[in-house]
Amino acid sequence: MSTFTTSFEFFPPKTAEGIEKLRDARARLAKFEPEFFSVTFGAGGSTRDRTMDTVLEIQREGYGAAPHISCISSSKEEIRALLQSYQTQGIKRLVTLRGDVPSGEVSAGDFRYAAELVEFIRVETGGHFHIEVAAYPEFHPEARTPQADLANLKRKQDMGANSAITQYFYNADAYFRFLEQCDDMAITMPIVPGIMPIYNITQLARFSSICGAEIPRWLKMRLEAYGDDMVSLRAFGIDVVSELCDTLLAWGVPSLHFYTLNQAGVITNILENISADSSQL
Repeated sequence: MSTFTTSFEFFPPKTAEGIEKLRDARARLAKFEPEFFSVTFGAGGSTRDRTMDTVLEIQREGYGAAPHISCISSSKEEIRALLQSYQTQGIKRLVTLRGDVPSGEVSAGDFRYAAELVEFIRVETGGHFHIEVAAYPEFHPEARTPQADLANLKRKQDMGANSAITQYFYNADAYFRFLEQCDDMAITMPIVPGIMPIYNITQLARFSSICGAEIPRWLKMRLEAYGDDMVSLRAFGIDVVSELCDTLLAWGVPSLHFYTLNQAGVITNILENISADSSQL
């Protein structure tokens, strides 16, 4: 039987209703015994307090919690204070990112790249944190070349990153080719595939245009063909993502990271599909 670990990404809710919705999703996903729940960090630190509140609530519930921390528009003093707060609260894992520049803002703060933030965290806190960073199998949309993108990931490793989580993808071959290229670059840290469930084509197309993830033509056309039939679209999406996960696990991938959008239903179906398939091996 195939065994693998999971982790799940949330965003910090804005409303009381959103907080309750996230609590429900977290409780439903907890049955899969995730390694950790991560919580995103808005552009320029716009959700800083809500991120910390959500992380600390997760930790109080007895689960592993990993706040995202981004450096764009942040000073060293601000990051230092944030790190000290997380250390004091006993947080042991960070998802460390460059982050997006808030709309209309010119200053980028004291850091330009995630590698600089990783280095700063190591200098400030030593080995206290397990540091996750981002990786891009289909390459970062701002990368000059694929090689430059790989070199940036190597810098993050060299500065002290422990592991990476990828941007989502729907072509398993892209991930496996990326691992081969990482191996050629002496990037040896674990690179966990990020998995995005399919909720609707409009949302997915918007996300993909921002982050550079490819929606294969065959998949895009199949999704568009469902039109307003969201029930059938989601059922098809569950099958597609379940098959992707099965392929990754069959090739020995030990862990999957899910972008939840604070929802549990579709991911629960995917993981139950994977478990059912694994039990028949």
